[in-house]
Amino acid sequence: MQFGANNTPFSREEFAFRLACTKQRMAAAGLDALYVSEPANLNYLTGYDGWSFYVHQGVLVAQDLPEPVWIGRGQDVNGARLTTILPEGNIVGYSDDHVQSNARHPLQVVAKVMRERGLERARIGVEEDSFYFTAKSLAVLKSELPNARFLDVGPMVNWVRAVKSDAEIALMRQAARIAEKTMARAIEVIDDRIRQCDAAAEILATATRGTQDHGGDYAAIAPLMPTGIGTSCPHLTWSDAPFASPAGTTVEIAGVRRHYHVPLTRTIHLGTPPDRMRKAADVVVEGLEAALAVARPGAGSRDVHAAWTSTIERHGFFKDSRCGYSIGLGYPPDWGERTISLRAVDETVLEPNMTIHFMPGLWLDDWGIAISESIRITETGVEAFCDFPRRLFIK
Repeated sequence: MQFGANNTPFSREEFAFRLACTKQRMAAAGLDALYVSEPANLNYLTGYDGWSFYVHQGVLVAQDLPEPVWIGRGQDVNGARLTTILPEGNIVGYSDDHVQSNARHPLQVVAKVMRERGLERARIGVEEDSFYFTAKSLAVLKSELPNARFLDVGPMVNWVRAVKSDAEIALMRQAARIAEKTMARAIEVIDDRIRQCDAAAEILATATRGTQDHGGDYAAIAPLMPTGIGTSCPHLTWSDAPFASPAGTTVEIAGVRRHYHVPLTRTIHLGTPPDRMRKAADVVVEGLEAALAVARPGAGSRDVHAAWTSTIERHGFFKDSRCGYSIGLGYPPDWGERTISLRAVDETVLEPNMTIHFMPGLWLDDWGIAISESIRITETGVEAFCDFPRRLFIK
């Protein structure tokens, strides 16, 4: 890596296309400028990549500016020089006396950058529901720029990200190979003679090492591996207790390549599983395959959801939560894109190169089961990123 070089996996032309698409959405919303704070959106628009999202940072996009402006902590400026495609004049750092201070706030510097670029009376979009944009951030902007108008744009850039480029799909295919290897290792090591934390260590190590060709990145979500009655809860991690037998464990991991995620979930049962769990596994797979059969360009998210729900309901199972969501580029705390959801009330029409984690988990009163697939919508149907058996694994 070197300062001023394009150290990203994408061409400058791709970044220009992303910026143009973002500006088109801004124009449709009547915006002069947009301030984004979600780390994945910073990466998407500029290439910025650093574990600095615990302090305020963001990217300013303006209709009259040819390139975005990155604004972040001063000690992260060199990180922006190394990882973004931006020229020196578009990288702005604030001094450390703004960090976790009661006297100063980083959004005062953001407001200053906006004023310097003639935006003091502009219509400016902000991501009010982002994990990284606080109520104080908005209050400071309004105080510093009283003549500007701030509007909530929701996940505007996230929707631009929903349709992937061929270069992004290539990274996700690399991530899929890492996911396959990691899940195989998880199934191998989970046993009643091992502590849950030791299994987690093997899973994390495998995901990080990746394949011989491509190393793995950190995932936006830690490995989820509820066991026993914990399988009734989808978002538990691990303890230092050993696995019990007979009992099931649901493992949800992701292969990650340059922050592009391909999640994969399977359920492992130590000992003889009860008949109801065997039946549930068969139903989940049947519902998954029925849903994938209708996933194609022109189909609606609700159509995919309907195929899943109608299948499992014939067998007496019900699920009131969504069964999938858009995936791709992600940072903690979530690998979902916060756009497409496979549920009855989602109006999204599927397009080629949309990528989705189809997650048909069943979480009942005292046990659960999940078998998932990450998919790409193709020109004619659907492609599963991973090649991994869809079944309940019994040891």
